[in-house]
Order: sequence, then C-alpha cells, then structure tokens
Amino acid sequence: MELFELDIAETTDSKLHLLMTPWELTTSYGQGTANGPIAIQQASSQLDFFDIDFGDCRKAGISASTLPDSIAGSQKVLAKEVEKIRDGLEGDTKGINQASDNLNNWVYNESKKQIAAGKIPGLIGGDHSCPYGLIKALSEKHSEFGILHIDAHADLRNAYQGFTHSHASIMYNVVNLKNRPQKLVQVGIRDFCKEEYDIIDNTPSIKTFFDRHIFEEKSQGANWASITKNIINELPENVYISFDIDGLSPEFCANTGTPVPGGLSFNEVSYLIKQTGLSKKIIGFDLVEVAPGKDSELDANIGARLLYQLCGWSLKSQGHL
Repeated sequence: MELFELDIAETTDSKLHLLMTPWELTTSYGQGTANGPIAIQQASSQLDFFDIDFGDCRKAGISASTLPDSIAGSQKVLAKEVEKIRDGLEGDTKGINQASDNLNNWVYNESKKQIAAGKIPGLIGGDHSCPYGLIKALSEKHSEFGILHIDAHADLRNAYQGFTHSHASIMYNVVNLKNRPQKLVQVGIRDFCKEEYDIIDNTPSIKTFFDRHIFEEKSQGANWASITKNIINELPENVYISFDIDGLSPEFCANTGTPVPGGLSFNEVSYLIKQTGLSKKIIGFDLVEVAPGKDSELDANIGARLLYQLCGWSLKSQGHL
C-alpha cells in the first residue's frame, strides 16, 4: 500500500514521519475510524501533488510506520466487552485500559525515535485517543508549546465510560501531563458537558473558540481572516495541531463516529492551517476520526487532502520546503 505514491517504510532521509494508527477501542457512538488510515492511503492516489503555496511536499521525504498487529488485533479480542459498556452494561474496563496503555506506549516510543532522528511526527487515526503518546513525547522535547485543537468536542472528560484513555478524554489527559502544553486553543467546539465547560472557564491556559461564538461573530460582520488571526495570537511559537475531522461541518465528514451540526468548512480549516504554518513552527500533528463510508469515498478523499495540507505546512514552517 502506498501513501502519496510513496512506500510505507522507514527512510533515513525523510523529514516527516507518519504513524498509521488504526485504533478505535474507546469510540462511544459510531464506529469505522480504525479504517481511516488505510482509506486515506487509498484516497491519496487521487491527489494532485502540486500545491500553489508549498509545491510538492513529498520532495522533503515522507516515511511511515504502522501499528503492530499484536496491538491492533487486541481490539477484536475486546470487542464484546466494549459493546457491553456502550450498551450501559458492566464490561472489562481494566482490560480495555491495559490495551489502550499498550497503544499509548507504542505511539510514545515510536514518536521518541522519530523525534530523536530529527523528523516531524504526524499521526493518522483511529479515534482521538491515539495521539496521547505522540503529544507526551513532544512535551519532553519542547519546554514550551501549544496545541491547536480543531474539533466538535472539547474532549475534556475524565475517564469517560470508565476508559482512562477515551477518545473523549484526550485533552483532559494532555493538560494533565507532567510537561503540559503552555496553551490549549480549541476551535469549532460545539458539543460538551457542564464539567468540561467549567474546566474551560476556570483554566487560563485553555482558550476555546466555541462554534456558536464564531458563527455569531461572522453574523455581525467579522471575517474568517480576523477570527483566524485572533486564534493564532493565542498560540506560542511551537504548535502541535490536533485535528478531529468532526470539527468540520458534517457535509465534509458524514461517516465520522460523532458528527455534530455546525462546524467549519474545508476552506476555513485549510486557511487556518496555512496561517498557522506561516506564523508558527508546527512541531507535529494528528488527523483522527476519519471513517470511510460504505457507499462514498468523500470522507477519505477530504481526509487525504487535509493530511497533505498538514504535511506541507508542517514542513514549510520548519524550512524544509
């Protein structure tokens, strides 16, 4: 299988390395995001690789590694237990949490290796729990960094459904890292509970641009360029982008596990990524929750194009293009 017409293999001269992570053990509604990485790989063959802003980012070198079968396969073993919990029954949360720890350890160790080799790390999920190990590894490399979190959900729940590393808990876990990010800037958030809102409201290092407020600003005459500038001004120099595809309007991600009305357009997100790459140093990224449709390749096609933007602007922001 190829990604951007390049072999999925380790290459010593690559400047960017992708971790393919087909994992969705903690999804709480729709499934299918574990098929995201391979669907994006397949859809990438449809891309034209010249970009008017950064050219062909493949020239910088892109390599990849894939989650071992020994870890990915544990999802099948625990599938019945996950289903029990989704149905409100008692299930083996201990076994599920251990499997998530194994996933986190692989992502962490693989990320450390790539960072030590001087490569920009990116992750393709899988559910949003996947990038925890990558963010942890980067937090040990960079004393100061911020996270640009594009999502429909705040993901600040503590051990949602008993899962320590739930897809709904990723940012709760990240802001509680030993080396926590200097700033968490969230964009497009429109689905959250009272406890999450209280965390946002009482934590100065978290700045949330709620989807409702973005809509109200635009309704009163603000343009996306000015809103984007305000978002980027909240970020420090080093930025990690965590992009859950459901931050987009559902028309662009109809098959993702938890679609929510509202959200950003494809062009708005592309512009935000571009402006971040022009003004900040992108130290890593993830793209998660892309779930291919049974009768449509649109989700995967959009995912592949957004991945290419994330790769290109990450490389350009660090002077590799």
